Amino acid sequence: MTLATFIAFLVASGILVLIPGPTVLLVVSYALGQGLRAALPIAIGVALGDFTAMTLSMLGLGALLAASGSVFTLLKWAGGAYLIWLGIKLWRAGGAFDAAPRRDTAAPLRMLAHAFLVTALNPKSLTFFVAFLPQFIDRNADFLTQMLIFEASFLVLAFTNALGYALVASRARTLLRNPRAVALANRVGGSLLIGAGIAAVSLRAAQN
Repeated sequence: MTLATFIAFLVASGILVLIPGPTVLLVVSYALGQGLRAALPIAIGVALGDFTAMTLSMLGLGALLAASGSVFTLLKWAGGAYLIWLGIKLWRAGGAFDAAPRRDTAAPLRMLAHAFLVTALNPKSLTFFVAFLPQFIDRNADFLTQMLIFEASFLVLAFTNALGYALVASRARTLLRNPRAVALANRVGGSLLIGAGIAAVSLRAAQN
């Protein structure tokens, strides 16, 4: 793995974790209803959930890489197209951020478990990782080493992002309720996803 590939992975991952999804909505809902006490357990639960989903995806990709290089290359092309589709969908999402405050007085361990289950058992997470990760995997490098580096880096970003969303939601609730701010964030994130997908497809074409 080259330094350029690793930096590209960090940038793309940083963008992707910022995009609102089921996990972010859960984080914001708890933070809106229970404040800062929800931030740490929710962030830990999200990180553990992402670790589970990412590990399952990486193990599947490793098996696929060992079985068929051609199929793995095809998956890279499909993954680039999938990123473009996600970007278009996000760009068109508008200013909707449907996160209602959770008023139940859940214990920290229960909040952690809830965040873990929502993140790890979301089928879209597995699909996303299968589409996203092949863009950065070097078939000529040690797969296990790449797996450990990618997972550790992504988990740090996921934990930091979840914690940040919780802190913002507990302190700046009006910003998250502003349709213009949410629409702008969606369009910026969508544009960056489309760019990442185009770059991935272009890289595949240049290598072939």
